[in-house]
Amino acid sequence: MTAPVDGPPVDLRSDTVTRPDARMREAMARAEVGDDVLDGDPTMRALEAKVAGLLGTEAALWVPSGSMGNLIALFVHLERGDRFLAPDRAHILDMELGTAAWLAGGVPRPLPWTAGPGVPSPSDISRNVTRGGSCFALRDRLLCLENTHNAAGGAVTAPEQHRRLTDTAHDAGLTVHLDGARLWNAAVALGVRPAELAAGADTVQVCLSKGLGAPVGSVLAGDAEFVREARRVRKMLGGGVRQGGVLAAAGLVALERVDRLAIDHEHARLLAAGLAERGWKAGTPQTNIVMVPVDDPSGTVEVLAERGVLAVPLAAAVRLVTHGDVTRRDILRAVGAFPSAG
Repeated sequence: MTAPVDGPPVDLRSDTVTRPDARMREAMARAEVGDDVLDGDPTMRALEAKVAGLLGTEAALWVPSGSMGNLIALFVHLERGDRFLAPDRAHILDMELGTAAWLAGGVPRPLPWTAGPGVPSPSDISRNVTRGGSCFALRDRLLCLENTHNAAGGAVTAPEQHRRLTDTAHDAGLTVHLDGARLWNAAVALGVRPAELAAGADTVQVCLSKGLGAPVGSVLAGDAEFVREARRVRKMLGGGVRQGGVLAAAGLVALERVDRLAIDHEHARLLAAGLAERGWKAGTPQTNIVMVPVDDPSGTVEVLAERGVLAVPLAAAVRLVTHGDVTRRDILRAVGAFPSAG
């Protein structure tokens, strides 16, 4: 594979770099709005109802970011000093600046990936839950899952596998929160409805700004009682917005574009195949994230930037993420930026 070297950088740092197009900007400009904190914003309410319907929950709440959505869920589910379980290297553990402990007061317990990339097994949950014990024993209250799992290269958890985990957690007395920042990608990859991947979770967070083009926003969903309390915590954290319909309108347009994520997945497979031809150990991605193990991730990212391709180091690999602003021509250019391995 060869590609031209001229032109603006190919930005594969994240699918959050997608930009709202003219249609989305027009919808934002025309949005019906109100004060969402005081009276409720009609467009915001429409978005929240739409997402609740897609996820099969009673209610939903718009939040400025996925990290805030996850934090609010932990705030509601945990008391200070409670322990929560999550797959090792989950976003909520490694990439949210410690707010799970710092602000929500939770004690994290990473679980190994024994059932596949990014996925613990039911026995991992059972073994790590404390039942009873003395007055100084930690209280295990929550299981946090992630689908797709970012650090595992966008790995997908199938509905039946997800349900075994949630059933085990509930049997052990745990509540379940699902970080579904890229749940739309998982649903497209598996050819299932998002609600099938959310079933069994008590609360779910989904992003609108990853690959769908919305400039900002995530949605936190659960039952009506949870969402009422989540709204209060959102305000406590400074996340209440006024004429939020301007942002919600972008989210409604974004939801019309979920099916196009299949193109991103195709581009990720093309990228991985091209890198494999050049000797790199890039496995076949399940969704839109390609992980390339390298000896010097930071140094490799610097070299790629000099060659017009933007990526990020993640652990012992370079992470490349395809999205709606990337073309097939861009993918070929990115492959050409990597030297032949070995």
